[in-house]
Amino acid sequence: MKIIRATIHSLEDLVPLFNAYRVFYQQPSDEEGVEAFLRERISHNESVILIAYEGEKAAGFVQLYPTFTSIGMQRAYILNDLFVKREFRRRGTGKALLDEAFQFGVNESIRFIILETAPENHAAKALYESMGMQTYNEYDRYIKFFK
Repeated sequence: MKIIRATIHSLEDLVPLFNAYRVFYQQPSDEEGVEAFLRERISHNESVILIAYEGEKAAGFVQLYPTFTSIGMQRAYILNDLFVKREFRRRGTGKALLDEAFQFGVNESIRFIILETAPENHAAKALYESMGMQTYNEYDRYIKFFK
């Protein structure tokens, strides 16, 4: 397995993965919109996207968005997206992507990587916990949606 950081040249492989990820979460297929969204993230260096390949086939990706911890006075990242195509699941692809994301965090001297997942997403939760991540309930989380 090979993992690379996505560039504009990766869009051909990344767009179908990201579109499938959105469809998995019951969003309509929109490869044109996905390409525009990802092109903007990559062009403006607004996220870090890592793509896993098995042979020549793109198997999955993880996307990290930068933020900061004011208390820790360091950069941190939000892991919003982790997806592995069905045919590549249970092969260690998700673990490899998380390993690479965590190594990125170490290399960049960040404070933490944070993510959220649905309570019923047992497979993902088991993976996260096996990778040393822990639930963190020190603060209540509030959100206001605008659309």
